[in-house]
Amino acid sequence: METIGYLLGGFESAITWWNLLYCLIGVSIGMFVGILPGLGPVAGTALLIPLTFGMEPVSAIIMLSGIFYGSMYGGTITSVLINTPGEAASVVTCIDGHQLAKKGRAGTALGVAAIGSFVGGVVAIIGLAFIGPPLAKFALSFGPPEFFALMLLGLLMILALMGKSIIKGLIAGIFGLLIAFVGMDPVSGASRFTFGQLHLLDGFDFTIVAIGLFGISEILSNAENKMKVEKQEKIHGLLPKKDEWKPTMRSIGRGTGIGMLLGLIPGANAVIASLMSYSLEKKIAKDPSRFGKGAIEGVAGPETANNAHSGSSLIPLFTLGIPSSPTVAVILGAFIMHGLTPGPALFTSNPDFVWAVIASMFIGNFILLLFNLPLASVWAKIATVPEKILFPIILLITLVGTYSISNSLWDVCLAIIFGIIGFFMKKLDIPIAATILAFVLGAQLETSLLQSLATSDTGLMIFFERPISGVLIGVSTVILLLSIISGIKNKRTLLTSDHEV
Repeated sequence: METIGYLLGGFESAITWWNLLYCLIGVSIGMFVGILPGLGPVAGTALLIPLTFGMEPVSAIIMLSGIFYGSMYGGTITSVLINTPGEAASVVTCIDGHQLAKKGRAGTALGVAAIGSFVGGVVAIIGLAFIGPPLAKFALSFGPPEFFALMLLGLLMILALMGKSIIKGLIAGIFGLLIAFVGMDPVSGASRFTFGQLHLLDGFDFTIVAIGLFGISEILSNAENKMKVEKQEKIHGLLPKKDEWKPTMRSIGRGTGIGMLLGLIPGANAVIASLMSYSLEKKIAKDPSRFGKGAIEGVAGPETANNAHSGSSLIPLFTLGIPSSPTVAVILGAFIMHGLTPGPALFTSNPDFVWAVIASMFIGNFILLLFNLPLASVWAKIATVPEKILFPIILLITLVGTYSISNSLWDVCLAIIFGIIGFFMKKLDIPIAATILAFVLGAQLETSLLQSLATSDTGLMIFFERPISGVLIGVSTVILLLSIISGIKNKRTLLTSDHEV
């Protein structure tokens, strides 16, 4: 009851006209940031911090938080319509979301994503309000060994994205790990694979790699097909079909649970939440072959997971002062700039601030639902623009967005190079999603491994001596064995069918 009283007091502050305005501005900018490839929530949030200097702390954090979770909604749009993730967590959505768009069901994909995002976001905020403090304490037990085990589990989830050929999937994953290791060694500081280029000392930026492999490669693939403009049916049906509601809602429920749990663990970003959700949906599906061809669960689960993660990732920030992602780290900087110290004392020393921000997140998610459901068909109309007009515009926006990351033509050249690599990967049917996700997880995996070994007196046994990391590695082993057994069975089935023919 005490929590409900605090929350009602928070709504009293959040519904003042100025805070409602800042919430609207924040989620609108977040949508815009998510839609535009090359910007991303980190850059969008960081760029807006200087504008909050003269604002009240409550209004400032309401607006910046709106950019954070609003970008998760917006990133879906470009993933579904043009196969280009607006931000990292929407990479997985490209797999089935874009296939649904190709089938004339872009509106359905966007509608399902909006519903899932809303449910995941609201449930996560309820978690922040009611069960945040006790659950967040669990994150204190996570050290480098646990992070390594979690990253390893995430890497094994890539098995679900390998497509028909395990060999090609492994090539994609290894390539992703190789480009993740470019730059400086996180422990010794030695340079690796830089070939004397100072620009490579910091490694490759995710946005550049994703824009190249997904966005530019898609443009090149369509250019090869002489920009054939296919007549598309009118976008309609923003909601799933009658028989799709049940599996969709189940996927949303599972995605909410995965996103919330991983959001509590610093370092387990929204990409991992989306990946695990997608992998789970494919594993438990009666017909896994539908995935990659337009399975609605492949959109509902991951989109719900990344929005649930964005909400629950604020729990460690509010209760422990621990940023769980780069964007949350930027928000942490805004807290400090406005004289606030996130942590256990925040709920007692600044309760009015905390509950006003939490209440504003409920309001922000409702605004985003209104932005997405009724307007999903408006966003979907982008897909009806002829490719010969659409893709040059996308290419221009993409390259400008790439340049704006650090005002460097080097980044633009890298994006084009990765675009050419992605073009040939598409021609060879090598799964790009596996490369991207291995790239995202690779650096975190290496850092956690080196930190674990540096503090261990028993070498690799440290991963089995600690209960949490031991359980996670056990789960990873089971997944690996099941994947091998499943691959062998599928191969035998194919051989048997070929022999019968």
